[in-house]
Amino acid sequence: MIRMPAPAPELPAQDLAAAPGYLVRRLHQAYTVLWSRSVRADLTGPQFAVLSVVRQHPGLNQVTVAGMVALDNSTMTDVARRLENRGLLTRTACPADGRRKLLTLTPAGRQLLVEVSGDVARLSDRVLAGRSAAQQVAIMAVLTELATDWEFLTGQPDDVALTRQ
Repeated sequence: MIRMPAPAPELPAQDLAAAPGYLVRRLHQAYTVLWSRSVRADLTGPQFAVLSVVRQHPGLNQVTVAGMVALDNSTMTDVARRLENRGLLTRTACPADGRRKLLTLTPAGRQLLVEVSGDVARLSDRVLAGRSAAQQVAIMAVLTELATDWEFLTGQPDDVALTRQ
């Protein structure tokens, strides 16, 4: 049976279509679906990010890794626990401060990254396909700028965040 693509959704109200957050949510939802189909359904993007950073920087503490992958501390704790429960990551108490957890990949975690690295690269290529190299660079630059700016706004009191230009 030939699978036909879903019909394009009806355009939302003008005010919704002009809301950056709405468009970002749509992008995120579509990317999450593509990730689960193209990479692995049992590995989330944030989990992949944590494993990747820990591979590059074994023994970093959980709070530092959270900052590097843009996760809040409670989400990071949950992600690290899940990865530890799956045998992909170890968390050990820091000798200098037992409250801090130091993260290290297990052999299974290293192997998982080897297995999915090609899929992740192909997905990145796929979502930017059809655009010139210059457009791809520009898209990544705008996404990076927006992420940086919006993360800045989340750390500001509302009256400062709303007036930043």
